[in-house]
Amino acid sequence: MDVLNTLRETFLDWDAMRAALPDLLRVGLVNTLILALSSAVIGTLLGMLLAVAGLSSRRWLRWPARVYTDVFRGLPAAVTILLIGVGLSPLGLRIWGPNPYPLGILALSLIASAYIGEIFRSGIQSVDRGQLEAARALGFSRTSGMRLVVIPQGVRRVLPALVNQFIALVKESSLVYFLGLLASQRDLFRIGQDAAANSGNQSALLLAGLFYLLITVPLTHVVNAVDRRLREGRKADGAHGGGDPDDDDSLPATVAVPQEA
Repeated sequence: MDVLNTLRETFLDWDAMRAALPDLLRVGLVNTLILALSSAVIGTLLGMLLAVAGLSSRRWLRWPARVYTDVFRGLPAAVTILLIGVGLSPLGLRIWGPNPYPLGILALSLIASAYIGEIFRSGIQSVDRGQLEAARALGFSRTSGMRLVVIPQGVRRVLPALVNQFIALVKESSLVYFLGLLASQRDLFRIGQDAAANSGNQSALLLAGLFYLLITVPLTHVVNAVDRRLREGRKADGAHGGGDPDDDDSLPATVAVPQEA
């Protein structure tokens, strides 16, 4: 019983949870979503550029994209955040003052772009070459054929993987606290950690963890639903003989991201 009481006092102090709840809702949740969404948008744009550059026939485009991807996928997220946040802080001071928030978003965006670039590249490469050849036969240039025909099909195939990457960004946003955010910029983890340190137990940190679960668990089910819908759609197209020429059941709806660029 002593052990159970100790666990209850350590993790289920309702007074400590109630005290931390307003800050978790008004400040932590908002900042976590801002960090994740901002880095997801920037990372997606950069990732598409990396994917196109990585598939280019020009070495001066292809090799820098591959090196960039290897570096930012190989470094731990904490190391990247510290290198960007601390190393570029003098530049940040000149542009926006003593505010590490933009540098945190930049670091997360660079990390995300490396992974998203590989997701897009694998999706584009999974599209049958005949799609581009058919577009060229219809009068499209190679660039137009890639932009209007091949890339949309590749993106559709990797939607579940993109949602998975957003889930990873939500969790990695907790590492931005390394940069010393202002009180109004604290994310869920930082608020939970501060409240736990002040109260002497981990109840507030457990509550912060529950907020992360409320974000990530529904998104996980969204990934599964999208993946299932794509698979069922591909099977239906195959059964009726319609759809794109490359819609073959032998090709998975979700493309696995290769571990090596």
